[in-house]
Amino acid sequence: MVSAVFHTPLDAAPPVATKAMHPAATATTASAMPAIGTSSQPQSTTASTPSAPRRDWAALSRSFWMAVLPPLCGLGLLIGLWAVVSTTTGGSIPTPLETWKQALEIFSNPFYRNGPNDQGVGWNVLMSLERVAVGFGMAALVGIPAGFVIGRFNFLSRMFNPLISLLRPVSPLAWLPIGLLVFKGANPAAIWTIFICSIWPMIINTAVGVQRVPQDYMNVARVLNLSEWKIATKILFPAVLPYMLTGVRLAVGTAWLVIVAAEMLTGGVGIGFWVWDEWNNLNVKNIIIAIFVIGIVGLVLEFALIKLATAFTFEEVKA
Repeated sequence: MVSAVFHTPLDAAPPVATKAMHPAATATTASAMPAIGTSSQPQSTTASTPSAPRRDWAALSRSFWMAVLPPLCGLGLLIGLWAVVSTTTGGSIPTPLETWKQALEIFSNPFYRNGPNDQGVGWNVLMSLERVAVGFGMAALVGIPAGFVIGRFNFLSRMFNPLISLLRPVSPLAWLPIGLLVFKGANPAAIWTIFICSIWPMIINTAVGVQRVPQDYMNVARVLNLSEWKIATKILFPAVLPYMLTGVRLAVGTAWLVIVAAEMLTGGVGIGFWVWDEWNNLNVKNIIIAIFVIGIVGLVLEFALIKLATAFTFEEVKA
């Protein structure tokens, strides 16, 4: 029979060596052993917790400077090159400081009116945006349904693809004389030019989006015997919406580029005409200010449409 003998922890402890130890070693051993009755748990780490907020603050500061510093460096490089060019041209190109002072004077009253051809920069920008809105809206009403139809039916796609490939590379300003001939007016001709240059990106992107709809969706629609209206509204439109918004964004950028050149040729109130009129007056400061205004307005339009497209884009399309 095997008997089990239970010992207390004190009994199980190894015997203490009776050999004399060095005093330093004895002190080290005593300091390393915990005192009787004290807890052997590690001390609280509350002193190290503030490091986490410090790390978060460092990461936020780093991300902030990475977001702000590169654009500031780019802007500083532009201003530096501008100052160098102004110096080397003998003052024919105004310095950044002179242009800034002129801009403050112009934008102190941007909506003045002293006659039909003497209006503030605000009225010129609004008139250009109005022409872009009308021409672009007409192009959307025609181009988006046309893109749906061309992408949906293979026969129409083969029919219109050569025409689109032929007309799309034509410069938008080449259509301006046709508009002047047909509409007998500068303002309708400018709107026509916006229309003809904005319609191609919307047709092409919408048609590509329709053609990339998974065939399984169309097979289900065929099994359910859905009408073409149901297919277009319930299946095609949600799937094609990201492509359609991309075409809209490209069309708006192209329209804003074209309206400036069209207004230079047709005259009237508009930011393009304002640039040409200031050139006739040899006012280079206002021309540079107009360049920045055109760029800022185009940037705002682009940013707004990118946000709109992102809001309606599916996650797999974003990826």
